[in-house]
Amino acid sequence: MGATLGTYAEPVEVPAEVVSSGGAGGRGAVSGVRQNRPVPVHQITDPDDDRIADYRALTDVELRTRWEPPHGLFIAEGELVLRRALRAGYPARSYLVDAKRVEQLADLDTGDAPVYAAAPDVLRRVTGFHVHRGVLASFRRRRQPTATDLLATARRVVILEDVNNHTNLGSIFRAVAGLGVDAVLLSPTCADPLYRRSVRVSMGEVFAVPYAMLGPWPDALAEVRAAGFTVLALTPAPDAVPIQRLEPGQRSRAALLLGAEGSGLTREAMEASDVRVVIPMRRGVDSLNVAAATAVACWELGRDDPL
Repeated sequence: MGATLGTYAEPVEVPAEVVSSGGAGGRGAVSGVRQNRPVPVHQITDPDDDRIADYRALTDVELRTRWEPPHGLFIAEGELVLRRALRAGYPARSYLVDAKRVEQLADLDTGDAPVYAAAPDVLRRVTGFHVHRGVLASFRRRRQPTATDLLATARRVVILEDVNNHTNLGSIFRAVAGLGVDAVLLSPTCADPLYRRSVRVSMGEVFAVPYAMLGPWPDALAEVRAAGFTVLALTPAPDAVPIQRLEPGQRSRAALLLGAEGSGLTREAMEASDVRVVIPMRRGVDSLNVAAATAVACWELGRDDPL
């Protein structure tokens, strides 16, 4: 029988000074924890406690994909990532931490989001993996901009077709954030940028880069071109233009188009591009991992930008 997520109990505000202990089902608060938040830190001992349903079966990609976007939530793993989510303005639904790490959140204004604490074994049974970073948080998603909105203000964008590996997607967002690209556009078949692994691999940089779905695919690439961008399709094809030899006009408002690992861009997407470009390789290697290729291409397109 597959895992189920259950129902989510909305938080009830309790004065910070109210700290209970014990209680049936381990539903009391952690004693001895100094709190500066409007809700107590609740001890969780039952992995089936519905209050932590947001965190159940985090390693089940199919289940999480069916649960998170429709319910308007995503999971952040690690203190650094959750703090970046908060700074980016994402509202927290709740926090789930290793009981020994509660003090790591002592300085946070948690608002009305409850803080739950559990032993490592309970965390593992809830999530399906060893939570070695010890800190998780559930956040509410925000309304995303449209592709039209992003194209109206961006100077350089990355467009991804069918990139559904969460590690690659997170790495791409980190590269895009660090190398001066303004936005990411995703074909409808791409993975969710706010899936836990994508968020973690990006080190929370997915919160710093605006993104939108681009559809219908690949017809919507015509909208990118109409907005004044040159669509550059990255390919290892021997007749492609070396990326460092692009003309200034082709670089000024570039939309870098990349496909999935292994399969690359579809024929339809390639035909909808303006220029096919290649990163020249050595020693018989035909191409780079899609995340590495994105980083190299973004650096090349922005190498003359002022720092």
